[in-house]
Amino acid sequence: MPRILDGNRVRDEILAELKPRVAALAAKGRPPGLAVVLAGRHPASEIYVRNKVKSCEELGIYSETLTPADSIATEELLALVERLNARADIDGVLVQLPLPPQVDSKRILMAVAPEKDVDGFHPCNVGKLVAALPGPRACTPAGIIELLKRNGMAISGKRAVIVGRSDIVGKPAALMLLHEHATVTICHSRTPDLPAVCREADILVAAIGRAAMITGEYIKTGATVIDVGMNRLDSRADVARIFRNSPEKLAIFDKRGSVLVGDVDPVDVVLKAGAYTPVPGGVGLLTVAMLMANTVAAAERRAAAC
Repeated sequence: MPRILDGNRVRDEILAELKPRVAALAAKGRPPGLAVVLAGRHPASEIYVRNKVKSCEELGIYSETLTPADSIATEELLALVERLNARADIDGVLVQLPLPPQVDSKRILMAVAPEKDVDGFHPCNVGKLVAALPGPRACTPAGIIELLKRNGMAISGKRAVIVGRSDIVGKPAALMLLHEHATVTICHSRTPDLPAVCREADILVAAIGRAAMITGEYIKTGATVIDVGMNRLDSRADVARIFRNSPEKLAIFDKRGSVLVGDVDPVDVVLKAGAYTPVPGGVGLLTVAMLMANTVAAAERRAAAC
């Protein structure tokens, strides 16, 4: 049986390490502060934000969630971000994506002050990542690295293949793995013979956003498979097909009306991988933990500068 890389344990380790750092900041004057902007109605984003707020409460981080109307204009949202940039009690500003369609997302993300950009998306912080300089890192890729390291999985000298080239996961994950001395290939929809390229991977990162797309033909026997996908199946027929008529998954669907699945086929990965991340219970948990880590680090940098 392959090894399951449990995100719960790694998340709990990271949060436990952050608690004394939060307490130390609070003892010096105030705890770290995180502001989350959630514009529009997006169920997955709302769940994610609730998880962030819960983690802040557990750590003693001050959190504030701002929920402007989904009709908000770009200029109004820019003004809101600027107010958060100016607040002394806020160390991190996170604008939850996706934003409503009328909003210029790039302008909004660029408006967040680099020192408060706890998502690690601002070009200044992307540049620091490229140059291997200290700074906030994109949370999901940073979580992948922590998951691998804290499970004792070798990265140096390994062949890593990433399926997906997004600015949020694929590109920063490639850079972080490169800094850990892996040989990295980024794949996407125009990569010829994608299964053959993926089969070269010792570490395969699936971040394509398509339910169970990465089947057994993509996975080298014994590879470490990191599944970043979080796809909701709303069809019982799809659940039956992807999970091979699993009574457990069908019962979950009948109770909840949906089932989560990653970008990797959940049956094939057990047959082929040497280690893999489950969905749920894998990378997603680390995304929130790394956001907390970025927020605490931002507060420490600001406190040191005072």
